[in-house]
Amino acid sequence: MCGEPLASGHGITCGECLADKPAFTKAYSYGLFEGALKEAIHSYKFSAIRRLAPPLADLVLSMGLPPVDAVAAVPLTKSRLLERGFNQSMLIAREIARRTGARLLPHALEKVKDTPAQAGLNRKERILNLKGAFICGAKDKNSVSGRTVLLVDDVITTGATARECAKTLVRAGAGEVYVAALARTKK
Repeated sequence: MCGEPLASGHGITCGECLADKPAFTKAYSYGLFEGALKEAIHSYKFSAIRRLAPPLADLVLSMGLPPVDAVAAVPLTKSRLLERGFNQSMLIAREIARRTGARLLPHALEKVKDTPAQAGLNRKERILNLKGAFICGAKDKNSVSGRTVLLVDDVITTGATARECAKTLVRAGAGEVYVAALARTKK
């Protein structure tokens, strides 16, 4: 369900998803956050090599995602967006929407709580850190209603961000939410 690599090839759901079912239907990730994929994501995100968005979108689209009506991205706070100059997940989401014909919802989610960086936090701390951090944006709130939404992120670590964003979209009326990320970290 969440895309966590399982120890056994026989299981289909991790223990965390069994104990606390996420609001999203399924999470996909292209690969593990290591090697060349990690380097590409870091170059894209921290060196502002925006031209990597189309080939990174190719990777996401190569996973055989389910059909969706709309595409949204995990948002950044306004201060982080000003600092970085772009939302790396939004650029990939825009490419996916353009290529699939799905509607791009650039304001479906807004991050209204300026949270400390998630890096270095464990799962429980990440969940607490993100509680109430997202709202469904006023411009796209009605656009989410009844739609199957693909939520795009660059990296899934514990799944706390994907869970909180999906919960926000479902509360706003999304029919179903899928999550697609470039990479997933090992626990």
